[in-house]
Amino acid sequence: MRFNRIGALGASSIGVLLSAMVIVGCGPQQAAQVSQAPASSTADLMKQRGLSEADVSAALQTYTPTGKKDEYITFASGGHGGNMIVIGVPSMRILKYVGVFTPEPWQGYGYGDQSQQVLDMGSRFGKDMTWGDMHHPALSETKGDYDGKYIFVNDKANARIAVVDLHDFVTKQIVTSELIQSDHGATFVTPNTEYVVESSQYPAPLGGGYAPIEQFQDKYRGAVIFWKFDREKGKLDKSESFAMELPPYMQDLADAGKLDSEGWVFINSFNTEMAWGGTIEGNPPMESGASQNDMDYLHIINLKKAIEVAKAGKTTTIAGMPVIMLETANAEGLLHLVGEPKSPHGVDVTPDGKELVVSGKLDTHATVYSFEKLKGAIEAKNYDGKDRYGVPILPFNDVIRGQVEIGLGPLHTQYDDKGNAYTSVFIESTVAKWSLKDLKVLEKVKVHYNVGHIVAAEGDTVSPDGKYLIAMNKWALDRFNKVGPLLPQNFQLINIGSEPMQLIYDMPLPLGEPHYAQMIKADKMSPVDVYKPAGYDVVTDAASPNAVKAQEERIERKGKTVDVYMTSVRSHFTPDIIRVKKDDTVNLHITNVEQAHDATHGFTIGSYDVHSSLEPGKHVDITFVADKEGTFPFYCTEFCSALHLEMAGYFLVEPN
Repeated sequence: MRFNRIGALGASSIGVLLSAMVIVGCGPQQAAQVSQAPASSTADLMKQRGLSEADVSAALQTYTPTGKKDEYITFASGGHGGNMIVIGVPSMRILKYVGVFTPEPWQGYGYGDQSQQVLDMGSRFGKDMTWGDMHHPALSETKGDYDGKYIFVNDKANARIAVVDLHDFVTKQIVTSELIQSDHGATFVTPNTEYVVESSQYPAPLGGGYAPIEQFQDKYRGAVIFWKFDREKGKLDKSESFAMELPPYMQDLADAGKLDSEGWVFINSFNTEMAWGGTIEGNPPMESGASQNDMDYLHIINLKKAIEVAKAGKTTTIAGMPVIMLETANAEGLLHLVGEPKSPHGVDVTPDGKELVVSGKLDTHATVYSFEKLKGAIEAKNYDGKDRYGVPILPFNDVIRGQVEIGLGPLHTQYDDKGNAYTSVFIESTVAKWSLKDLKVLEKVKVHYNVGHIVAAEGDTVSPDGKYLIAMNKWALDRFNKVGPLLPQNFQLINIGSEPMQLIYDMPLPLGEPHYAQMIKADKMSPVDVYKPAGYDVVTDAASPNAVKAQEERIERKGKTVDVYMTSVRSHFTPDIIRVKKDDTVNLHITNVEQAHDATHGFTIGSYDVHSSLEPGKHVDITFVADKEGTFPFYCTEFCSALHLEMAGYFLVEPN
């Protein structure tokens, strides 16, 4: 592995850093001794810890003293955890988990209050979904640049899309369509966030019906949904959304065109063989069945024209979603295919929107497609024929600018501000830096191990920053202390501004299997510190009609329904005694009346699975049935003051 050497750094500079590193693990006396240690002790400290100059150089680039803020914020998918991870860069400190598709206890997300209503939006076929497989966060954009307002995420397992509002980092909406049964080309946004793209991965009968697997080619289909985003409301509008039927290839990642290619969407795919497995029935496994052809198909969609077709009503409604059927898409010239390297995992539009880069895991190249050539071939109807479903196929050699030999198992590409591309190389466990202009690899940096996606600072926008790149590695088998057979993922931070590139931080991520991330300049975001006015409903983003003011707390009974209007403030709840009868329906209306920054409280009733987080100014409504008689303490779950333990009360359920 190659690193920058310290060079001009003097021993005193190294000593300052090492002192800080050692202080983290020392008591006050030892810390004082270390901080006063003479520069001559630096070499001894390096020797004691087995540190090289390269190690110290890396540490200098990531060490962030207390009170200092990170330059960038990375939003990473939580994989099987169904939540989103917020990470500072370059410190690589985890700042927050955001509950999205699964309950998140710290935030009380999905434990009885309004957030449960958000989770309920994601029910499918009448069944509650209690887990999700999050893959691809996508920040909202204005003119192709991140604007820091919203972020969208997908659930591959259950074909769902969520909207997280970055003014408070709270999930506000989950949408799903039973049209498709999985998604992977999601979420990707158009340059002004007019639409959020969600394409299926595994073909199935559209709408969720049954068809024998033997009828795969005839009855199974893919689809792509274009969800219309209403910026004013901060919500996806299903009534203005539509879909397009796709052939039963396994659609993979997607990207929206920008600048020159704005108005187009690109989706790659695998399994053009349409293999469906059946190993114990005498068929080859899907793995080998899907690896027979020389190439797969890149899907090229004229979104601008598709919107016009959908608005003209040339659709068929399936599972409540207007769908442009393949026959119509072909007749209107909305969909074209072109060959792409085998088993691709990523189609990445260049910052200027003029080209697309696709890599195939079973190929050693990154292929650069010219949008001008693609569009020209479409306009000239220069076809290599059509597929089984009548979709025109463009000639591969006529629409590419060239290929660059990357290595074994190229996957995903990001860009910097100097005309370079960076591609993850899965089998080699490297990140390759190459020149877009010259189509030549400039250098590689070794990562550990089996890198999947990568994320560079604003690296998929019209104006990438360069500076930092994170390799999101699938394996970490010898990187960290042993914790049993199930290991963390390994996020490795790379300085791509140095020559050569320098690996500067290893970050274990022991949550699900993170897949993709996006990295934004921190100063583009301006989240609130407190909710104003006190009594704010974070789901509706408005003052709650049930908000409670100090001195207006009360308990009201109407038949078998009990409404409790409660306030929380350091260090008590009012009221702190709640009396109900068994089988009463209880409606708790709780307002944190504090307006001080970080004055958060929590609320839970033992044995009733009720929990909410009450950030300053927040209001929650919790409804449940008191179906168990007894005496149940409730208390504040967030350590809020010296008298935190005294912030408690009793929920008394009397027998009938």
